[in-house]
Amino acid sequence: MLKKILVAVAILAVYLLLWPVPIEPVSWTAPLDKGFTGDFEQNKKLAAIEIITLPDTHGPEGLALLGNEVYAATREGWIVRYNQQTGGQIKWVNTQGSPLGIVFDAENNLLVADAYKGLLKVSPTGEISLLTRTVDGTDIDYADDLDVTADGKIYFSDASTKFGAHMGGTYAASLLDTMEHGGHGRLLVYDPVDQSTKILMEGLNFANGVATDAGSQFILVNETGSYRIHKYWLQGDKAGQSEVLIDNLPGFPDNIVRGRDGRFWVGLVSPRSKPLDDLSRSPFIRKVFQRFPPFMRPQAVPYSHVFAMTGEGEVLTSLQDPNGEHHTNTGALETDDWLYISSLHADNLARISWQDVGLEGVE
Repeated sequence: MLKKILVAVAILAVYLLLWPVPIEPVSWTAPLDKGFTGDFEQNKKLAAIEIITLPDTHGPEGLALLGNEVYAATREGWIVRYNQQTGGQIKWVNTQGSPLGIVFDAENNLLVADAYKGLLKVSPTGEISLLTRTVDGTDIDYADDLDVTADGKIYFSDASTKFGAHMGGTYAASLLDTMEHGGHGRLLVYDPVDQSTKILMEGLNFANGVATDAGSQFILVNETGSYRIHKYWLQGDKAGQSEVLIDNLPGFPDNIVRGRDGRFWVGLVSPRSKPLDDLSRSPFIRKVFQRFPPFMRPQAVPYSHVFAMTGEGEVLTSLQDPNGEHHTNTGALETDDWLYISSLHADNLARISWQDVGLEGVE
């Protein structure tokens, strides 16, 4: 009996130490997690949300507004159109991929960052066309979020050049990239005039949310794996340069959406992972962790959290619900009467009235 136990232990040890895994973790130093303090002091403001059922679809990760209708990109590939007045819903088009970030251009075309397909355009009549799928001879395997400037250029993120969405899906690929922390993300720009695609930033640890300011002066891009947001200047003396706008967030930033009056809304898809932070300087142990069953590895934790900030990095408000009724929030979209909340995994869409948001200066 003892011999069998020793053999089993030896086999387990060999497996944990030597079994091949797709990641090659990189050593880094995670900033000290301050938790939900200061600007992010814990609250229950998102407990006041109203749930909007999405029949047969879930995970409304990206949201866009056209007139009185809210468009939601869902995990099943559908772009769902929700009428705020009637409450009616239509499954408008299906990209046959995984649409994540969505935004309308000046001609009311819906631009889509599809993790499997690349950068897409959907005409007002529902015709889908591919804008770009490659850059500098490399594939864009994880188009994530996007925004469009006044001149029509489309800025979008390629979350990871190593762990594309084809590696078990978008969520599984994000976990791999975060665990490795190898700097595989990049910020790209597509120019519809000459149909060119260029790289603006590289070395990001899971490049995610993208938003431009109303004046097209700069681009904000979320670096999910490093808990921070970058500001990339498009105009002025700093044009072509970037800087960290806000750092050491208490969670993993996902999408970022331009609001009104100079605001930007950021979704924190999950609070920070203590094991992941503690092992940031231990790549060997992180590799061992990757051999554990999935349920034992760091995962997104159900928690509701979005916050608003200025283009200078000042936090205006933080909306939370520790109970996580509508969890894994990816961002928020402003309309005249509501703030709509998007999600990575939730079954439904959510919204909260401006009165419950309690943000001064809302018109």
